[in-house]
Amino acid sequence: MLTNKVILITGASRGIGRAVAKELAANGATVILLSRTISDLESLYDEIVTTGHPRPTIYPFNLCSATPVDYDDLRRNIADKYGRLDGLIHNAGILGALTPLEHFNLQTWYQVIQVNLNATLILTQATLPLLKQAESGSIIFTISELNRAPKANWGAYAVASAGCETLMHMLAAESENLTKIRVNAIRPNKVKTALRKEAYPAEPHTSLCEPQDIVANYLYLMSDASRHLNGQTLNQYQDL
Repeated sequence: MLTNKVILITGASRGIGRAVAKELAANGATVILLSRTISDLESLYDEIVTTGHPRPTIYPFNLCSATPVDYDDLRRNIADKYGRLDGLIHNAGILGALTPLEHFNLQTWYQVIQVNLNATLILTQATLPLLKQAESGSIIFTISELNRAPKANWGAYAVASAGCETLMHMLAAESENLTKIRVNAIRPNKVKTALRKEAYPAEPHTSLCEPQDIVANYLYLMSDASRHLNGQTLNQYQDL
């Protein structure tokens, strides 16, 4: 399904990112695994290689503290090794704090906005030249259910997610008829991840789905079968 495609995914070491990365590799993709947690990246690398799938690349990267030079180095390293990029999946995110805006710590606000929103723009800018080298490039944003109805106390996390969906629509409109790149989003909901547990510590795990249960739409939007889709947001169980 994805043979010979080179796909970069952020937040690849855990949760949804890890499940998607493994499924991308199982479908023939060469995956660039980006995360700040080196040990988790190494264990994921071993899992993928052990199963005989295409050998991935691990790329330790801190989206909160990365500089423009770091993004330039990332682009250059991908270009030197692969010459192009077929797909980019924005999946990394941090919760920050569930606090009324009146009392929201400003340093925490800056960190969440930097990781969840600013980094998606900077990484997209950095990799667009590589995506344009692909026969059919695909960018996926992972957004929150909160975008539909913002709730009190969700602060920077909700604001960043809404910004990402707006960014997706803008980029899709700017790409349409000008490039072979399509830009879409996926809205997961109630998935068993560390971020979900942090937000809802008392929530029973039996009410949640596993990350591997929601990978189908990621595969679809990365495959050539979705070339006709641009500027769309898919729910995690939406019929394809």
